[in-house]
Amino acid sequence: MQYRRFGRTNWQVSEIGYGMWGMAGWKGSSDDESRVSLQHAVNMGCNFFDTAWGYGAGHSESLLGDLIRNNPDKKLYTATKMPPKNFTWPSRREFTLDECFPPDHIEEYVHSSLRNAGLESFDLMQFHVWEDSWLDDDRWSKKMTALKDQGLFQAIGISLNRWEPWNGVRAVKTGLIDAVQVIYNIFDQNPEDELFPACAEHDVAVIARVPFDEGTLSGIVTRDSTWPEGDWRNTYFVPENLNAAVDHAEAVFPLIPAGMGKAEFALRFILHNKDVSTIIPGMRKLHHVESNCAASDGVMLSDELLAELKHHRWDRTPTSWSQ
Repeated sequence: MQYRRFGRTNWQVSEIGYGMWGMAGWKGSSDDESRVSLQHAVNMGCNFFDTAWGYGAGHSESLLGDLIRNNPDKKLYTATKMPPKNFTWPSRREFTLDECFPPDHIEEYVHSSLRNAGLESFDLMQFHVWEDSWLDDDRWSKKMTALKDQGLFQAIGISLNRWEPWNGVRAVKTGLIDAVQVIYNIFDQNPEDELFPACAEHDVAVIARVPFDEGTLSGIVTRDSTWPEGDWRNTYFVPENLNAAVDHAEAVFPLIPAGMGKAEFALRFILHNKDVSTIIPGMRKLHHVESNCAASDGVMLSDELLAELKHHRWDRTPTSWSQ
């Protein structure tokens, strides 16, 4: 496992982190399987774990707390996210701070997450949705500073809406946040335009999520894919999105070097960008942990291949189904 500096926090975090949504928010999750996978990731050198209150109303946070207690001799970085008060993902332009993150709500859910995990402090506390317009109301930053000064968390982050990397640039430039979580993959290259340069200039860490485009870039999602009733992917992979995503993925797959897997290829594309501090693929299965962590070995894709992948950038606009 290779490690990178996490912005101005100076933490050394694993290039491959652990996204914990699937352990509580997806159908078919097993706590026993999740615990085995989490521990195996630690054994392979993973030290950054990202969860949220919204992942099972704190259930994923409890799994993370157990992991920390089971590894007292290791420094494992803990990141979670506060849900918006209106419990609506993603946020919309017209949402106000009072609708999403009034000060009392921030304090309530910071303490709720700590109780769920059984921890005295998180390393990173993030807003699970974000609007740069909230910067015009300083109550959120004053509350976060006060809670940070109490030692309840060490750093502040924001998680950006799908396909809206521009909607965090202003926050980065204020110096008020330490980390940004954003979708970045072979298709979604637009964080490179404004967000990544701003993060580099202000020494803000970048957490890359959705490295496999929800499964299309790993080849798991096909035109014939179906999911259990109640699974969020039924509303995300509507025909207009499913067919287009598979088309784009099938155009990329012929570029994969011989002997390299699809998921590995997707991760190596992201790892070439030194603005990225860590990637957080979801890893519910043991074999996912092994294959994803193995991609962090310092081997880079060729410049020629990276240049070719630039042509597969796919700029998308948020819609009612994009969540």
